[in-house]
Amino acid sequence: MKITVDTGSCVSSGQCVLLAPEAFDQNEDDGTVVLLAEEPPAGAEEAVRQAELTCPAAAIRLSGA
Repeated sequence: MKITVDTGSCVSSGQCVLLAPEAFDQNEDDGTVVLLAEEPPAGAEEAVRQAELTCPAAAIRLSGA
């Protein structure tokens, strides 16, 4: 599974960070999503899927899932 994010669409809700802190962080300046890993760490796949589904701006995309 590969993760991509659209920082231009991000509304800084932080749901991704709460659900999958292994894969996402927030920019300290504006709160937008920061991708920590293009592929989820072992055991974090389901959390990353939930982050994608929960994102209010649909700024997270998964491919090869």
